Amino acid sequence: MEKKEQLYEGKAKKVYATENPDYVIVSYKDDATAFNGAKRGTIVGKGVINNKMSNMMMAMLEKKGIPTHFVEQLSDRDTVVKKVQIVPLEVIIRNVAAGSFSKRYGVKEGTKLAIPTIEFSYKCDALDDPLINDYHALALNLASEEEIAEIKRLAFAVNEALIAFFKELNIDLIDFKLEFGRFHDKIVLADEISPDTCRFWEAGTWDTEHHTSLDKDRFRRDLGGVEDAYAEIFKRIGG
Repeated sequence: MEKKEQLYEGKAKKVYATENPDYVIVSYKDDATAFNGAKRGTIVGKGVINNKMSNMMMAMLEKKGIPTHFVEQLSDRDTVVKKVQIVPLEVIIRNVAAGSFSKRYGVKEGTKLAIPTIEFSYKCDALDDPLINDYHALALNLASEEEIAEIKRLAFAVNEALIAFFKELNIDLIDFKLEFGRFHDKIVLADEISPDTCRFWEAGTWDTEHHTSLDKDRFRRDLGGVEDAYAEIFKRIGG
């Protein structure tokens, strides 16, 4: 399958048409952004790691019955995926308080939540992706009741699968962001699963003041060792 015209360029990826109208090619970049693009930089090798890791995670989730957009990896940076219509909801699953959740609710980072929780953000850069609830999503015609129910079901299933997978690697899954799309009227997992979209902490350090981050927080918070953290995650998953 070959790249045709470029359809889209986002913060971390470019998307190209192919000869098949059902498929596109996603090409991962090394560009890094945080705080809705307010902070920009480069994480050398990030595109390769995120591409390969996302594909490994999607393949694993497919085996567990979770439908995804993944079709075929073409190269270190390029992957064929189903051409989905993205549902304009960012879906955030949280297992431990961190980041904006801690700031918003005054909960100390590293506090284990009584149950995993889900948040929706309206996927709109111009509005800084504001938090919304189910009723907002319905009122704005972003998704149907059935689609929202399916997105929630799949998101929590992904959480269970990823928690178990990373626990075996001595990594705690703190929180993560997912996106879903419509493919022939079926809801499927899209976007990526990587250190860009997940908070990974070294197991046993999340309840301390100085947890060990293995994700993009090292870039967001100027902690250093960003490339090393991405490489460490990739090594542990067998990359």
